[in-house]
Amino acid sequence: MARIAGVNLPTNKRVIIALQYIHGIGPKFAADIVGKVGIESHRRIQDLSDAEVLQIRETIDATYTVEGDLRRETAMNIKRLMDLGCYRGLRHRKGLPVRGQRTHTNARTRKGKAKPIAGKKK
Repeated sequence: MARIAGVNLPTNKRVIIALQYIHGIGPKFAADIVGKVGIESHRRIQDLSDAEVLQIRETIDATYTVEGDLRRETAMNIKRLMDLGCYRGLRHRKGLPVRGQRTHTNARTRKGKAKPIAGKKK
């Protein structure tokens, strides 16, 4: 089992797919990493040698912000917006949609489960 950036990668998946289990690495970055290291895209994690896994790990550490650092950076950006008191920060504070979506109906993901209002039935 290969462990990269604190994540156990599934051994029976292709390298490009398995790298996407790391927070902050999507299809494009996974393909870029495999290209830089020089591994064929059809190979599986279980077929990689320790040296190849080490090369992948070093490439990710040197080039990309992933996992805990990325989560921390995102949280700090949101906190900065909330401290500024700008519109986006206020929407984050209130738990409402940030990017202009309607809230009259929908927006249940951000607002949570609908609360019944007494006396509304007619």
